[in-house]
Amino acid sequence: MSQKLADIAHSRAGDKGNTLVLSLFPLDEKDFPLLAEKVTAEKVNQHLSHQLKGSVTRHEIPEMHALLFTCENALASGVTTSLAMDAHGKSLSYALLEMEI
Repeated sequence: MSQKLADIAHSRAGDKGNTLVLSLFPLDEKDFPLLAEKVTAEKVNQHLSHQLKGSVTRHEIPEMHALLFTCENALASGVTTSLAMDAHGKSLSYALLEMEI
């Protein structure tokens, strides 16, 4: 049975130029192994392919029960020059939580 990440996780977004950083934290620490197993860089890239135009790299931070995704070429050239509706990529943290695992 699949479920949306929003049911078990929280996400935040940050930006640096044209690079988006998405963090993913389980609401309950016991769900971290599930996130680590199911939420791969490839799946994030596929799920957000409408916005992400470059590579996605996943970093695990087990001490914080967190996954961090670095998304290259994701913000239409960067915050200060982008014409995108969400140049900071903040809405993509919510879009990530719509992903089913």
